[in-house]
Amino acid sequence: MPTRTRTRSRSRSRRRTRTLLYGLLLGLLLGGAGLLPATAARAAIAVEYEPLPAPAARAADNGTWGVFPTPAAGAAMTDRAYFFHQGTAGSTLSDSVTIVNSSDKELTFQVFATDAVNTPAGGAFALLPVETKPKDVGAWITLAPETASTVTVPAKGRKDIPFSVKVPADATPGDHVGGIVALGTAVEGVQQEGKVQVGVKRSVGARLYFRVPGPVTAGLSVEDVRVSRSAPLLPWVKNARATVSYALVNRGNVVVEPKVAVSAEGLFGRTVLNRPARELKLTLLPGQRIELTEPWPDAPQSDWVTVKVRAGAAAHPDLVSVSETDFIAVPWPAVGLLLVLAGAGATVWLLRRRRRAAGEQPESVPDLARTH
Repeated sequence: MPTRTRTRSRSRSRRRTRTLLYGLLLGLLLGGAGLLPATAARAAIAVEYEPLPAPAARAADNGTWGVFPTPAAGAAMTDRAYFFHQGTAGSTLSDSVTIVNSSDKELTFQVFATDAVNTPAGGAFALLPVETKPKDVGAWITLAPETASTVTVPAKGRKDIPFSVKVPADATPGDHVGGIVALGTAVEGVQQEGKVQVGVKRSVGARLYFRVPGPVTAGLSVEDVRVSRSAPLLPWVKNARATVSYALVNRGNVVVEPKVAVSAEGLFGRTVLNRPARELKLTLLPGQRIELTEPWPDAPQSDWVTVKVRAGAAAHPDLVSVSETDFIAVPWPAVGLLLVLAGAGATVWLLRRRRRAAGEQPESVPDLARTH
């Protein structure tokens, strides 16, 4: 069943309070000529989104070898980019994976099945490494006995490897995502990790999406919206920059392809940022949490801003989650300079007043009563 969530990090009553507080700040800033930028609302147009891998429908290939579902008998190429299967709890099904060697020499691989995850930062699709034991669909897969050691594929050749998927009797309904990986045994490079040199091996994996029938729920939550900001020493020299950070969490049991809209309102409801909903080009797996960022190259110089992040999914129109946070944009260097100047002016005024008061003291008058 679709879910709708809404989270606010500030109450509406605080918005009324912030108006009064901002009035005091505005008065201070107006004391310095030119320190307060124009109050006209500006919507950000230039958008610099961090690149995220698109779930393109193509076989996994690194240019030297590829891994994909085995083509039908007599076919040279497969029409399946990934494995898509469905099976009830307790059932078993069979399929085959193909490794193609495009190089001019034979290659040896370690072949294994594993679970899929989203990378915490950015949300890219990833398959667990060979040293991590799978706990979900990767543990349901049994590869042909020949993969117990290594598999060698001749130059310009291919190797078909049968496998079976045995769904546990207690498997939960919904989507279970993993893959079958061909890890090259050759060390192709060395990288330094602290004081230790680590050999680098390449791997390629074919995704496997498995649906267990039963009650399914799409769930998506926006959490932990926050803003980090950097401002120039003098506000009129160049724009302030900010970064909106937030987390997306798939709290359902099916994969979702999220789309996100980001907006912001300044004091008195002025629109200072409006980025319509866009597809993130990533697949968020059940139970996964990812951290994303949104650059804001022309953030307000001085304002009290409410930033709102709204997430949904095209395949689930009723799935909506909204979260927001407030931040105060203040040109602190300029305010500090203004305070220093004001303090210096007050000091000069007090010194002049004291000197003036000392120069105006009355002369002493003789006591005539004692003069005879």
